[in-house]
Amino acid sequence: MLDGGPYLANEPQLLAERRRCRILVERFNATSFDETAARGAILDELLAELGEGAEIMAPFDCDYGYQIRIGARTFVNYGAIILDAAEVTIGADVQIGPRVQLLTALHPLQAGPRRRGVETAEPVSVGDGAWLAAGVIVCPGVSIGTDTVIGAGSVVTRDMPARHLCFGNPCRAVRELG
Repeated sequence: MLDGGPYLANEPQLLAERRRCRILVERFNATSFDETAARGAILDELLAELGEGAEIMAPFDCDYGYQIRIGARTFVNYGAIILDAAEVTIGADVQIGPRVQLLTALHPLQAGPRRRGVETAEPVSVGDGAWLAAGVIVCPGVSIGTDTVIGAGSVVTRDMPARHLCFGNPCRAVRELG
């Protein structure tokens, strides 16, 4: 999985890693907003990197946690789902709206391998200063450029350039931002 090749999602080590993640996510989601130190400690244990001043609102969900890097001063709103079978890199000063999904896992089109649990994954990256509005879905292998704005409800199936307003399903760059 970490090398980018096909893997079995039900492999015992991956099941154990997802279980560990699930327990940490449940603990995080059960904490009070006022429990700042406890929330921070859980996120430090869960994520590969959480930049200074970054904030994640509960509920939050992910698969492994250790593949997620979040830059300084980034805000992740309620209901974010990050499926991190591959690396997910979120830059500094990013705004992520409610119910945003960052997805890395891919399933085969052929039924046989899919039924056996074969998966692959491709990384996702979000550049510094980007804003992903409410309900955005970012598909596997996509990079979103620096300071780009993705409109609410967009489904991002390919890379989006830096400093552009992008929206739609499929998402497309509409105009450059000054």
